[in-house]
Amino acid sequence: MDTKLKKRIVINPKVMVGKPIIKGTRITVELILGLLAQGQTIKQILENYPHLNKQDIYAAIEYAREILEEETVYPLAGKVYA
Repeated sequence: MDTKLKKRIVINPKVMVGKPIIKGTRITVELILGLLAQGQTIKQILENYPHLNKQDIYAAIEYAREILEEETVYPLAGKVYA
């Protein structure tokens, strides 16, 4: 992850039960991804959460991408999922 983006995401067990959040907020990466998945645009998110900026949203997306990249998948023999 870009170092500048990495500094925007923090994990603190005392804040939001340790979920990754945007530094200085209680806004989780999960919330941002959920809003994007529901079809909200970056512009709409920034309007609803004015203390965020575009780089915060990009950092959340990049964080999720890195987590998925590190994920190991173990296929189950004989199971095919479509």
